Amino acid sequence: MIGVYVGHVSTQDRLYGFLHSILSDQLGQWRRHPRFRAFRLNGSNEVYGYEESHSHARIICKFYGPKFGWDRERAARVAYQEHEAMERLRGYDLVGSPHHVIRPLGVDPDTNCVIATEFYKGEPFFHAIRRATHHGDDAHLYWRLKALAYFLATQHNRSASGETVDFDVDTAYLRYLLSVLQRRNKIGQWDCDELLWLSGLWRMRPRMWSDRQVLLHGDATPANFLFGHGLDVAAIDLERTAPGDRMFDVGRVAGELQHAFMSATGSRHRAEPFIGHFLWEYSCHFPDREVTFASITSRVPYYMGLNLLRIARNDYVDDHYRRRLIRQAKRHLRAA
Repeated sequence: MIGVYVGHVSTQDRLYGFLHSILSDQLGQWRRHPRFRAFRLNGSNEVYGYEESHSHARIICKFYGPKFGWDRERAARVAYQEHEAMERLRGYDLVGSPHHVIRPLGVDPDTNCVIATEFYKGEPFFHAIRRATHHGDDAHLYWRLKALAYFLATQHNRSASGETVDFDVDTAYLRYLLSVLQRRNKIGQWDCDELLWLSGLWRMRPRMWSDRQVLLHGDATPANFLFGHGLDVAAIDLERTAPGDRMFDVGRVAGELQHAFMSATGSRHRAEPFIGHFLWEYSCHFPDREVTFASITSRVPYYMGLNLLRIARNDYVDDHYRRRLIRQAKRHLRAA
């Protein structure tokens, strides 16, 4: 189990009964008196792993209570929404190898609004990125991006509907990000006005409205994909799954790659071969690869800029790097 050991779950804790029922009813591991060891995962106060000491069965639990504080109704609603999103995506045969959406095991709104899922042993996407940014292992990242492109293209294509995308949803998200940056005094009025004007130019491009809606992962960041053997990929953290433009997921991955190399190496250009490789591999899962590649490369700058602004709003970003992110976001949007 990856994480920091924090102790055992008391038999008097309500969580103990929840884990016990999942162990027997969902995982088929019946024990009269199981013992659960607890691990805090990746420094998170919201996600923990639990391992039964005898069977070594593992369960992942995410607690929405701390995230939403006093609003327990909202916390429970989001937990159930994530459970439903997992089941819905798994209904598109995204189960097993090579494409896997993590299996939900249960929700208990009375235990800090917890959702339990299966444990998937795999390499986190951010580890693969770090191997390239810090250790020069480019080949490993290229392979992982090939697998991720295959996964996302499969998810998007299987879930595509007859509805066309509503680009206004994404321009509204950009306005929201700018409002947050302004409220926190992290962006100047001139930069904000320019980004809004550029977003308006993108809005007038017919291609931004022409694709069909798909079911998105919704938070396609390096923390939310795990890699197994070969081309195996598992998706986790699906609370933001919703219909939308496939480029929202694709552009987030591309933007996260650029951010990773910018922050680690100081170069915004270092990520370009990896971004191009990811987009090319994604395009190969369509009837005309070159036409698809031309289409997504013409639209991806908007979504890369959107993701860089999303990162820029975080408090852990220092002012100097935040200015770099905003400048790069403007470069992307100027492609209009």
